[in-house]
Parts: sequence; C-alpha cells; structure tokens
Amino acid sequence: MAYQNITASLSPQDIQEIKAALQTVQKKMPFLITLSTEERRKLVKMGDKSPVYG
Repeated sequence: MAYQNITASLSPQDIQEIKAALQTVQKKMPFLITLSTEERRKLVKMGDKSPVYG
C-alpha cells in the first residue's frame, strides 16, 4: 500500500550497508528462528483490550 505523504529513496551503498547490518544482527542472535505460517497462526495474539506494559 503506497502512502502519498511519504517519499523515500536509498542509494545502492545505503542498501548494502543495511544488508550488512542485518547480517550482523543474525550472527549476533543465532537463536532467532523462522516460523512457518501455521506456527504463526497458532501464536496467541493480543487484542485491542489487552493491557500494554512499558
């Protein structure tokens, strides 16, 4: 979905730096996993009336 009030552009160098940063995060957090669609559907979801802490 496009937003008319937001314009953004990234240079190829910016894109490479972002990808490198994401790779660093993945290396530092090897315990992260990818969930299947079915696994995500089974997770408990918070509704509008759920308390927000923070």
